[in-house]
Amino acid sequence: MIEKPVKINLSTGLEARPVAQLVQVASQYNSEIHVKVGEKKVNAKSIMGMMTLGLDAGEEVTLLVNGEDEEDAIHSIEKYLSNQ
Repeated sequence: MIEKPVKINLSTGLEARPVAQLVQVASQYNSEIHVKVGEKKVNAKSIMGMMTLGLDAGEEVTLLVNGEDEEDAIHSIEKYLSNQ
């Protein structure tokens, strides 16, 4: 399992379209992927779950990734959230 803090550098934060794109990125991997903010943890492959977080640009989240392709998964998600 990999646990890594990541800062959201998307100019709009995680509103509807960026959340949908994040879910698409996460869904490409077999690993379990969760985004944690404070005490709240949601499945990164769930649009509705991710929308409940209401994250703004500049906020920091913790990615929790566990599975056979966790290295690739966390790299891709971090790259997307960092807007690189």
